[in-house]
Amino acid sequence: MVRRAAIELSQVRRYLEPGPVVLVSSRHGNARDIMVMGWHTVIEFAPSLVGCVISSANHSFELIRASGECVINLPTTALLEQVLGIGSASGADIDKFETFGLTPEDCEQVQAPAIAECHAQFECRLHDDSLVERYNFFIWEVVAARARTVPTHPETLHYKGDGTFMVSGKIIHRYRAGLK
Repeated sequence: MVRRAAIELSQVRRYLEPGPVVLVSSRHGNARDIMVMGWHTVIEFAPSLVGCVISSANHSFELIRASGECVINLPTTALLEQVLGIGSASGADIDKFETFGLTPEDCEQVQAPAIAECHAQFECRLHDDSLVERYNFFIWEVVAARARTVPTHPETLHYKGDGTFMVSGKIIHRYRAGLK
């Protein structure tokens, strides 16, 4: 079993910026789903708030709207084929966990399942839904977060559109006073 260590919730942004593709898992009642998301934004560091648009045409929308929670899972390049499959199928027609060979994992703070094969998992509760009706924009509070301890900087996917992905590049360290 792969071990993950708890991470400070204020550090979630280090895994999500500058916008890797994520897999959003959800559950309401007996129904569960996974959707691909290529855009999200960190809104606040503490509490850790993340905003995203989830189309009301997406099967996950109703599960997420009804439950008020989800898990933002960070896949690596090793999961590219699953990411493509999930993004090309509807959870209304299939169980994406079973179809794409992914393992649902119980969470600490939410009922939605995490995806065991992903590098990091961010459990989220709905913080603000005032923009959902107008823009389908959800603001989530990350209430628990875990990441694998190795590699420290995994190869993540960044969607560029038209079926093109960029893989995260080399890591550069520059330290300055006041830099967060």
